[in-house]
Amino acid sequence: MELFLSGPSFRYECENLCRLFFPYSPVKVEQWEEPAPPKPGEGPWAWAVIVEGEGAYQYRVTVSDGQRQLSRRDQDPALLEYAMTNLLYSAFVELLGVHPAWGMLTGIHPVKLLRQYVEERGEAPGVEYFQTHCHVTPARADLARRVLQAQAPAVEALDDNDFSLYVSIPFCPTRCAYCSFVSQDVEHAKKLMDPYFELLLKEIEKVSQVTKDLGLTLATVYVGGGTPTTLSASQLSILCRKIRQSFDFSRCTEFTVEAGRPDTITREKLLALREAGISRISINPQSLSDQVLKNIGRRHSAQDVLEAFALAKELGFTNTNADLIVGLPGDSLESFQKTLEGVIGLGASNVTVHSLALKRSARLNAPGGDLSLHAKSEETAAMMDYSIARLTQEGFEPYYLYRQTRMAGNLENTGWAKPGSICRYNIYTMDESNSVIACGAGGVSKLKDPYSGRLERIFNFKYPTEYIPRNEEILSRKDGVTQLYEQFRQRLR
Repeated sequence: MELFLSGPSFRYECENLCRLFFPYSPVKVEQWEEPAPPKPGEGPWAWAVIVEGEGAYQYRVTVSDGQRQLSRRDQDPALLEYAMTNLLYSAFVELLGVHPAWGMLTGIHPVKLLRQYVEERGEAPGVEYFQTHCHVTPARADLARRVLQAQAPAVEALDDNDFSLYVSIPFCPTRCAYCSFVSQDVEHAKKLMDPYFELLLKEIEKVSQVTKDLGLTLATVYVGGGTPTTLSASQLSILCRKIRQSFDFSRCTEFTVEAGRPDTITREKLLALREAGISRISINPQSLSDQVLKNIGRRHSAQDVLEAFALAKELGFTNTNADLIVGLPGDSLESFQKTLEGVIGLGASNVTVHSLALKRSARLNAPGGDLSLHAKSEETAAMMDYSIARLTQEGFEPYYLYRQTRMAGNLENTGWAKPGSICRYNIYTMDESNSVIACGAGGVSKLKDPYSGRLERIFNFKYPTEYIPRNEEILSRKDGVTQLYEQFRQRLR
């Protein structure tokens, strides 16, 4: 995909908008000044022009075959970026006959944008503006509205000094074909697990001291990965005890551990979590089709999922999440329907439905990777629409939502919960409504300035092979939390 820009450049937004329509084509961007026309090579191209003159701005977009041209005039310079991307979006819709469900939105937090419009205009006008201004379909605008309503009590309960703790366990039994997360195959990284675990406990101690000195209060805890249950039962017990001993839990509303892959779940591990007072776990099948599981590199069967859920129920877990993915290779609308019905039948209180998102590092993105269904946006959309209808029918409500680049059908990831079973951590991290302090490889601490609402980030090293030898540097970076909070508080004085 070639994109030529003339006049004021809004490269970032225009480039991302091109990816809505050409997710697997590299976008080459060039600044091209008039009057010379672009000279595109093979494949799709677009030429976006902004010219100032006669007291107004002239916008013009030409796409691909040169036969589709759109233009408009506007006097408001504040609308330059929107007007340009809106025109480019309209040109691609006309060219391809494709109407993305989320319209021209390229960001990952559509609900945050809707909240802004609702606060400015009121609920009904805000939703209408969100739909028309951004070309969002009525169905997706309504989904975002429902999420916004479900989030409100949790967000309103937050205090400026509240924070969430994230703990990363970056190990998995095998690496799934779609995965782009920081996760190490246990078979190749086993020797790293024990030293990683010991250093992770040190980092938790450091965060405990920093947050105590700052007077911060723990709101939620989330242990994710990777697959945390690659740890032994003993390690899980030690980790959970360490967290409970290190922080004041008087305001903490939940403690989640991703049990994750059914092939890592044992009675001993779930007992360790239960005895540690874990209030919420995830058992993530992604699919209940054995063939689909094989296609994505899972080493467990659908039967293993059923047994893991039964064991969790036997041991007293009442708030259990199941992750599903639409758009997996070899899946179909019929088999996805069977998966969703199966998960509902297992009694999951949370169901998170993801659209397949393939990042550059995913194995499915490699030469020979199976992208056949990922490209079938209509079938993928039908799966997602079915999940919305069925989960609503079963009494689930959507409570958090986010989007990623290169998503199947340009859709979304949505968390659904039965009444009283929402995961506040998911709301807070996706809404960016409180600070998240992260421990472990790949962790990113996001500190929210209550004065401006901006997020300041502190990064851990990405891989265990970096995290282990440079742990002292990781610990010293946590002093940055103190420095940033002191700056935040000075602005409030």
